[in-house]
Amino acid sequence: MTLAAMIAADYGTIGDVLRERARENPDRLAVVMETGEAVTYAQFDALVDRVAAALQRDGVKPGEAVAVCALSSIPYTALFLGALRAGVAVAPIAPSSTPESIAVMVADCGAKLFFLDAGVAEAQKPAPVPVRQIALDGSAAGEAVDAWLAPESVTPAPVEIGPKHPFNIIYSSGTTGTPKGIIQSHGMRWKHIFVGDAIGYGHAPVSLLSTPLYSNTTLVCFFPTLAGGGTVVLMRKFDVGRYLELAAKHRITHTMLVPVQYRRLMEHPDFDAYDLSSTRMKFCTSAPFAAELKAQVLKRWPGGLVEYFGMTEGGGTCILMAHEHPDKLHTVGRPAPGHDIRLIDEDGQQVGPGVVGEIVGRSASMMNGYHGRPDKTAEATWISPEGWTFIRTGDVGRFDEDGFLTLMDRKKDMIISGGFNIYPSDLEAVLVQHPAVVEAAVVGVPSDAWGETPVAFVALKAGQVGAAEDIKAFVNAQVGKTQRLAEVVVLDSLPRSHIGKVLKRELRDSWQKSPTE
Repeated sequence: MTLAAMIAADYGTIGDVLRERARENPDRLAVVMETGEAVTYAQFDALVDRVAAALQRDGVKPGEAVAVCALSSIPYTALFLGALRAGVAVAPIAPSSTPESIAVMVADCGAKLFFLDAGVAEAQKPAPVPVRQIALDGSAAGEAVDAWLAPESVTPAPVEIGPKHPFNIIYSSGTTGTPKGIIQSHGMRWKHIFVGDAIGYGHAPVSLLSTPLYSNTTLVCFFPTLAGGGTVVLMRKFDVGRYLELAAKHRITHTMLVPVQYRRLMEHPDFDAYDLSSTRMKFCTSAPFAAELKAQVLKRWPGGLVEYFGMTEGGGTCILMAHEHPDKLHTVGRPAPGHDIRLIDEDGQQVGPGVVGEIVGRSASMMNGYHGRPDKTAEATWISPEGWTFIRTGDVGRFDEDGFLTLMDRKKDMIISGGFNIYPSDLEAVLVQHPAVVEAAVVGVPSDAWGETPVAFVALKAGQVGAAEDIKAFVNAQVGKTQRLAEVVVLDSLPRSHIGKVLKRELRDSWQKSPTE
């Protein structure tokens, strides 16, 4: 089958596409690290073969899993693709996880091998993982990966991989609860990969990625870039100045960033001095993206801007082509082609345009389920009147008359105070209008008088000062009586995950004062 026919097919595997890309353009760079280390497609494909053959040698069978917990590197990317070529699922784990959580996730996915680096090995000492460990960085964390790899002359045995076979198991518990393994299939990933041409990947893109490889945020740009015969430039950690240097040096065409990274880039005093004219498309997902910030990015950074709203679990995705709809920047766009997104009320009944409801979605890109958790899988689904299965997002929103979706909040973050529903996002939008405030998060805290009451946590702009009471008065003068803030707490910065989500649970946990009367 030709490469063109392979890509046009309803289903295929990324491992087969990579092999064809290596034959087509062996000397093109496939992966480049910010340090300058790089591999061509021919070198990368050969390395992927050695990984796949080593897994087969060690008895890791198709459908089984390996776990990886490390910073981004070329060996990490080769491990991921090599496992996929062998039909082995990959469970990428965040290095920021606690030692206990790492051990739980490795055990939960049934990993036969655990790949890590020195940083993770040092951090996991209180709860060591009791499976064979291989060090991707050649450190003393485990067996050296170079010694573990199959010899260069060895190629893996062919494996039949169907669309329902597990591709990866991504652990996501939001910010609370026991980690749940989201099983994404090869068929689901195939749909993700080849939607790209419709939004500007085209041929041989150069994508700069600074978010970690354990995150679905990164993978939805990483795989389409390689499938398109492009070059992935990887940063191990985001730094604004270094990002801009790499973007200009490599003449990037694409990038994926989370909102807090866009904000920091826009705030950099030398942003406009860098030549970013090669940029075709910028992507964003994972956290709320303020309309004012989108407008800044569109004005100052060449190329289009695309915001995705969806879940790692799949279901329904909304896409906002911000450069095409500058009057809809307050929304997350419209449902992607072939995606059925609806809103339901507390009783599971559908609601219409203009009415707030929980967002549920259905598409060809849906998880197989939570690994070993049929109860949680059932909780995450909604059955439509037609009998179709939708995935519940836990997010609350409403559609406007043009079919664009506006997000309100996470359902669990909604505050019920004195019987009234308060959406934190409404208050956060007012807070950031204060001249001293750069970012804000509102959470509900216990109140004897009202059940719950809103408290705001804010970070201030560089060089700005602002009294908490002044900020509180500024907001309360503009909102309804039931929405008024009980307190404002000024922090140096808001706690965030590695992909930019504000950790509201940490803010709630930090609230040590007595309930507001």
